[in-house]
Amino acid sequence: MRGPVRYTADMLSYQHIYHAGNLADVHKHSLLAWMLSYLTRKDKPLTYIETHAGRALYDLGAEESLKTGEAAAGIAQVRRWFAPAHPYAQVLDRVVAEDGADAYPGSPLIAAHLLRPTDQIHLAELHPREHAALELAMSPTGAKIHLRDGFESAFALCPPTPRRGMLLIDPSYEIKTDYTDIFRHVAKLHRAWNVGIIALWYPILTNRAHEPMLDALSAQHKDALRHEVRFAPARPGHGMVGSGMFVLNPPYGLAEEAKSLSARYAKLR
Repeated sequence: MRGPVRYTADMLSYQHIYHAGNLADVHKHSLLAWMLSYLTRKDKPLTYIETHAGRALYDLGAEESLKTGEAAAGIAQVRRWFAPAHPYAQVLDRVVAEDGADAYPGSPLIAAHLLRPTDQIHLAELHPREHAALELAMSPTGAKIHLRDGFESAFALCPPTPRRGMLLIDPSYEIKTDYTDIFRHVAKLHRAWNVGIIALWYPILTNRAHEPMLDALSAQHKDALRHEVRFAPARPGHGMVGSGMFVLNPPYGLAEEAKSLSARYAKLR
């Protein structure tokens, strides 16, 4: 089995600010918020791990975000989907109240707002600029920030203490080997942490590069939840036309939440 990719400087070009708050983020983050909220219903501590954390807090008024217009076609258009009591809506409201009308939370900040002081948060980010921004955004939260390959970090941490909890895998997929290696990484992590919720985000692509990976994952983990939504490309010729989440050990009620989300996305088409 091949180990994690050794990243070089030219591989570290991806910055999520160009895409923050888009329709894929809404899909991923709303399901993430629901799962974290579900986990905190029990008065037992948990561990949250993220392999590709990004900068945690995004300015949707920044030049990069305005350049793509993805947030304008994403969270700005569909914020009404989520009732005030929904955990995703609650985090959005808190972040806007604390950081301004253009602030948008990435997954690390969503976790920080929904988890408790007794819970552990581990975040890996290898891009130097994103890592520095992540440390700044998360400094008040007590989260542990790792300047390390995300899969290496996850392998070292799993199984974590506490053993209850969740792992989010959310790579950029700019490295082609992600599609061939991720199902092996997921299998290894699941063997090490068989009680943990392991959630993988992936893009739905016109070139179908994601399909062999999903076929392998589905064959390997027959009880996992696979949920996909479709939407128009962000611009002509853009290859991403949807968003997927593959969840091992899905919590009770997640399938219903995902079904409700599917109905909302269907109205966009």
